[in-house]
Amino acid sequence: MSAPIRIIVAEDETLVRSALVKIISTQSDLQVVAEAANGPEAVKSAQRFRCEVVLMDVRMPGGDGISATAQLRALPNAPQVLVLTTFDLDDHVFAALEAGAAGFLLKDTDPQRLLDAIRAVAAGEGMLAPTVTKRLIDRTRERATAAKSNNAVTKLELLTAREAEVLHAVAQGMANEAIARHLFMSTATVKTHVSRILAKLELENRVQAALLFRDARR
Repeated sequence: MSAPIRIIVAEDETLVRSALVKIISTQSDLQVVAEAANGPEAVKSAQRFRCEVVLMDVRMPGGDGISATAQLRALPNAPQVLVLTTFDLDDHVFAALEAGAAGFLLKDTDPQRLLDAIRAVAAGEGMLAPTVTKRLIDRTRERATAAKSNNAVTKLELLTAREAEVLHAVAQGMANEAIARHLFMSTATVKTHVSRILAKLELENRVQAALLFRDARR
């Protein structure tokens, strides 16, 4: 038989910590090697006892779980950290994940799901509560959109004021003749501006230019 997965339970509430230890101890392939009442104690325990997983609370007097997670992940042979908390606030979720946590579950998680999550993170897999997964996807999409928008804004700064006006009209779907009437210039001049806009922005056609303009306005 393979050696059991060694676990440190970091939780400031004694009753909750005892319950977690009891649940874990029912499994022959899991072993609690230490308990901690706060983040610093968890780090010290990980330095003293070899372990594969630290079950970490977020809010603990004497040292929070977020900073402790970052310290644990910086250790040689760093253990995986599975955050278990009552709070599923975005700040906690993303701070924990950015600190290096491999998973994030709520304390009302079914015991079997908790045990499966411990095994999963020990194997190098991620584990997130369903509500957290959706928000993480949404936040990633928002960040990607923001980055795309910032890139578009930077590119449009290459244009002159007049070229920006022409691009705005192009983005509205106006043809060259309509743009010429709208901006009081000749059609030939509009064509020249459009060509320069595409060249400056390294685009191939008006559709790409319109999309870039749209991204800049998000």
